[in-house]
Amino acid sequence: MKLHMQILIALGLGIKRNWHIFFGIIAGIVLGIFLHSHENPWVSNILVFIGQVFIRLIQMVVIPLVVSAIIIGITSVGDNKQLGKFGTKMVLYYGILTTIAVTIGSFLALFMKPGSGAAHYISDNVASGVQSAVSAALAEQHGNILNLFLGFIPENPMEAFAHGQMVPIILFVVIFALALAKVGDVNRPIVSFFESVFAATMKITDWIMLFAAPGVFALTASSISSFGMDIFEPIAKYLFVLLIGFGIQMFMVYPIFLRCFSKVSAPMLFSAIAEATMVAFGTASSSATLPLTIACCEKRGISHKISSFVLPLGATLNFDGTALLQTVAVIFLAQAYQVHLTPFLIIEIAVLAIIASSTCAGIPGGGLITIALILNGMGLSPEQLAAGFAFLFTIERITDMLRTTLNVTSDAVVAAAIADNENEINYDLLNNPNAYEEIA
Repeated sequence: MKLHMQILIALGLGIKRNWHIFFGIIAGIVLGIFLHSHENPWVSNILVFIGQVFIRLIQMVVIPLVVSAIIIGITSVGDNKQLGKFGTKMVLYYGILTTIAVTIGSFLALFMKPGSGAAHYISDNVASGVQSAVSAALAEQHGNILNLFLGFIPENPMEAFAHGQMVPIILFVVIFALALAKVGDVNRPIVSFFESVFAATMKITDWIMLFAAPGVFALTASSISSFGMDIFEPIAKYLFVLLIGFGIQMFMVYPIFLRCFSKVSAPMLFSAIAEATMVAFGTASSSATLPLTIACCEKRGISHKISSFVLPLGATLNFDGTALLQTVAVIFLAQAYQVHLTPFLIIEIAVLAIIASSTCAGIPGGGLITIALILNGMGLSPEQLAAGFAFLFTIERITDMLRTTLNVTSDAVVAAAIADNENEINYDLLNNPNAYEEIA
């Protein structure tokens, strides 16, 4: 049987196991289409409220989960050499997947030219201004990237926690956890405290996931109801390019990656994380999905040592789906504004997409927000591309759902590969769906 058929069957088994979440997605799509043609503000407001309640409930546990998981993961490794090996592999694997993603995005966007069909929606005066800004930016040395990295270091960790600045939080917590691992047994009271925090947070997650089906239903319905089928006409090619890119990454790159770097079966892994991928699709938030991703991995064979270390960092720093989307989106805008794409500019877009994706918040819309970083690197601002951004935001929710599903799957793929490399995976459990514990 072909590999892609095995994967689809595995996903089907996951859907069967979690029919209530899948039913919520399908019902949300149907209701969303109906509400688009039969507008009902009262129903729409209720759906938005239910969806926001679900996202807020699950985002409420993200920071305590990330902090406790990283501290437990790093201190549980014990051996600093082993910790360095985990970290090196994680950065290497995430780097490989993200580089492949931007390469796929660049190739497809340049080959299929999705932005050429949108050029007539842009006025000549606006296009000329954008072309001049890009030319001026390419003529000078870009020196602002260092400020981006400087922003990763929190001046006040408590302020970073208060504002939910995930990258500075992660950096501080990793340094703090490394220090705890270095001081020896004197760290036990603090580590025990965070073990209790992690256990309690996972229990809260179990309670929240009882609300998954209505939450995903409401989010999907409210999103679909905001646009109709006509809106796809001017940007159908753009969406088509993204779908092809996401499909290649999901059904070709991830299975090949697992085959090259581990013994993990892609179909079984995809089946094991089915709940997480469906919630990722419904919420469009990798941060909101993180508790469920950890639960799926730990209860289906990947050790706590690996999942608690790799997954929180991946949910904050690894966004290959986002990098692919941003690469295609920026090239789409450049083509719409008839900007000449030189090899240097294409490479710059790809590099900035990798950087921008690593700073992206794991929330709905985060991928498009950080496109501003790429545009600034090209000498542009979002205001200069207002008309072009209107195209992107038209189907932002759909692309957000797809790229988040890719991001969450990528995190699990890397965690599974590292777990296999370090003999931290239970294959009897992973390869036996009948033995899976229910997540919710």
